Amino acid sequence: MSNELIISSTPDGERIALLQDKRLVEYHVDRHDTPYAVGDIFLGTIKKVMPGLNAAFVDIGYEKDAFLHYGDLGEQFRVLDRYVGDVKRGKSQSGGLKGYGPEETPLDKLGKATDVLKKGQPLLVQILKEPISTKGPRLTCDISLAGRYLVLVPFSDVVSVSKKIISRQERDRLKRLIQSIKPEGFGVIVRTVAEGRDVADLDKDLRSVVETWEKGFVALKQAKERDKIIGELGRSTSILRDMLNESFDSIMVDSPEVFEETKTYLQRAAPERIGILKLYTGKTKVFEAHGIEKQLKTLFGKTVTVPGGGYLVIEHTEALHVIDVNSGSKSNAENNQEATAVAVNLTAAREVARQLRLRDMGGIVVVDFIDMRAAADRDKVFDAVRDAMRPDRARFTILPISKFGLLQITRQRVRPEQNIITSEVCPTCNGTGTINASILVTDEIDRIVDDLLVGQNQSGITIHVHPFLFAFYTKGIISRQMKWYLRYYKWVKLTKDTSLGLTDFRITDERGEEIELRPRSRPEQRQVPDEVFEGAETE
Repeated sequence: MSNELIISSTPDGERIALLQDKRLVEYHVDRHDTPYAVGDIFLGTIKKVMPGLNAAFVDIGYEKDAFLHYGDLGEQFRVLDRYVGDVKRGKSQSGGLKGYGPEETPLDKLGKATDVLKKGQPLLVQILKEPISTKGPRLTCDISLAGRYLVLVPFSDVVSVSKKIISRQERDRLKRLIQSIKPEGFGVIVRTVAEGRDVADLDKDLRSVVETWEKGFVALKQAKERDKIIGELGRSTSILRDMLNESFDSIMVDSPEVFEETKTYLQRAAPERIGILKLYTGKTKVFEAHGIEKQLKTLFGKTVTVPGGGYLVIEHTEALHVIDVNSGSKSNAENNQEATAVAVNLTAAREVARQLRLRDMGGIVVVDFIDMRAAADRDKVFDAVRDAMRPDRARFTILPISKFGLLQITRQRVRPEQNIITSEVCPTCNGTGTINASILVTDEIDRIVDDLLVGQNQSGITIHVHPFLFAFYTKGIISRQMKWYLRYYKWVKLTKDTSLGLTDFRITDERGEEIELRPRSRPEQRQVPDEVFEGAETE
């Protein structure tokens, strides 16, 4: 399977698309005006402690106070709190954590926020979830810094290895290596991509994240309330950090600035892969050249077509997301209803997993599959969903399909879901839902023709109109176009223009130059002559 990362630069930020075998599987927008991203570390101040919620609201500069639950303080919160106080008072002179190792008695998991938090207390906090809807950011004091192969955990001494590394021998090797190179006061989580890496690669990555922590120490010494201490990498760089492997064939960037940033990161993190980075210089926009714009319009609507004739209907509410699976034209293709249902559901299962990842849908998701009578068939579809979601980097839980065909999924939500408007403003009414009465348009054209041919003595004019108006003026033996000729003895050419709205038109002279029309006057309200009603039947 080939992986391509396409990065398109805009004035507001970067648009990032991840393609697998030319199919769009992830789409992100990294906006320059988003100062509160997952992973950012701030110096916050407690505004209010809420005993009923066992939590506190923290001011980090966002328009709404951020939420910090007691359960997110971390086992070594007291050590972190002491470290922040020492740094601000000038007692700690370096970013090292010697003397700030884990306490023998960690924070009680069943304790109360009022026991350790108080109003006005400064805190070093990390964004766990970005602001979503009406809610402010969610915070944690269990701070970590992610590298390519390792995750650095300050105020800890634990070395753990990703569960996805199955080999016991490899797990033990990685643990021994990290124990021998990690500095005092730091714990380390070894990521899956570290499997098979030598000590030089791991040491280089570890030094990089420790350096980031030391820069944060310098910032913390001078920081005021609400200041950002450590900023997370940009979205494009973080995707490379988390996903870059041998299967990546290409990284295409259309901005020289972003190209240099990406090149710098690759030189530091994966110099052997720098050859796949390319600067796009084509005339067509990079997203259009790779067919991404078309896929975005197709995949982000309310209705999404599934290969084989089925389709999904995706609805969003404040509480959850609902995905309805429908058979569509497939239902008439086969006589065996059960086989049809299973076939459509299996295809839809893969598309559901793709949509969750593509739209970054988080929280509770309910999928209404087509009813299947056999438990074995329901298990088969459940397995298909689970297998299709394995590449997803977000944490998720899937419950078995119920007898009613409902599948429940909970997926980690860390930022607002991606939403792309696939509808366009109606070119005829400009979104108002109404257009001028067609009779007023024909009156307006007749008035202008009379003014041009008689008042200004012009000839050889051409009127460009919508195809419907063209048909209206040219139909019949004695058409309205012919009536103009019989009246003025000058031929008025009509031409169809599909780019015009139904009630729009423009006029050009014999040289093809557009004639500037006089402002349209409002039609006078005329009384309808009594003759119109003569002979009409009355009830």
